[in-house]
Amino acid sequence: MDTAKVAELKQFISLCKSNPGVLQDPSLSFFNDYLRSLGAEIPRDKESVDHAMGESGGASDDEIIESDIELDEAYLETDNDPPQQMGDPYVEVSEESRDAAQLSKAKAMDALSEGNLEEAVQHLTEAIISNPTSAILHASRASIFLKMNKPNAAIRDADAALQINPDSAKGYKSRGMARAMLGQWEEAAKDLHVASNLDYDEEIAAALKKVEPNAHKIEEHRRKYERLRKEREMRKAQRERQRRQAEAEAKRREQSSAPSPEVEGCYSDPHRFKKSSTPSLWIQRLEKIMSCRFKARYTPNRDQIVPVSRRVLGR
Repeated sequence: MDTAKVAELKQFISLCKSNPGVLQDPSLSFFNDYLRSLGAEIPRDKESVDHAMGESGGASDDEIIESDIELDEAYLETDNDPPQQMGDPYVEVSEESRDAAQLSKAKAMDALSEGNLEEAVQHLTEAIISNPTSAILHASRASIFLKMNKPNAAIRDADAALQINPDSAKGYKSRGMARAMLGQWEEAAKDLHVASNLDYDEEIAAALKKVEPNAHKIEEHRRKYERLRKEREMRKAQRERQRRQAEAEAKRREQSSAPSPEVEGCYSDPHRFKKSSTPSLWIQRLEKIMSCRFKARYTPNRDQIVPVSRRVLGR
């Protein structure tokens, strides 16, 4: 299927998700009929959508549903060819092998100039086997794989070139362009920026103009939802703190409203005292009751104080 048409279809589906009312366009009646044939329910208007969301529960305050990102460029499907021959980058290469590699490279350039990409790859593979320590050979084959729309093969060669020479501008350039073909926009932008700093050319600048807008959109999208997730965690933490504070306050009130056993003892029935008790004991009793009055922060009733007072006064 045409990748451009697939990208357009994805954009249309994203539009329907964000605004289901668009399905009410009469020109889309055939699409609605198809959806209904699959058992789908088409909302009549925005109120119907809101009502349906309400019945189904909708999204909770703490639930974050990420929206799709509308990107400007389409990308290729992954190529699944077997890995190309690489050779051993740590082998000692003789002068004869280096000369053979240069000869194979020259043949590859001739084939490339004639548009024979497969033949050019074959000659470069021979050159790499003769001299697997050459970063430029891997980078050159990576650039041809890009022309053949084989980004994964290009990335493997670019990785090999950068392993041999971490400052290979052509390696970063090829890998960046290959990642762009696969829709890896942020990684592509990083590689292309490094390549531009090492060895700027117009092709890199043109690639960056296509890659950077999508890379920025993805970065902004990620930051937005990272911020939303942090805010959600902060709300959860705040609710938990409020819950704990409410429980602590309720417990404190419960403890303060119930007199301690010591205070309870102050208000025991004064009529239980023996009538033969001396006035000094009754005075001590009254003092204890009055001290408990302030300690418990509420007033003992009249039946508790009056009998004791009368005994103290001798009435």
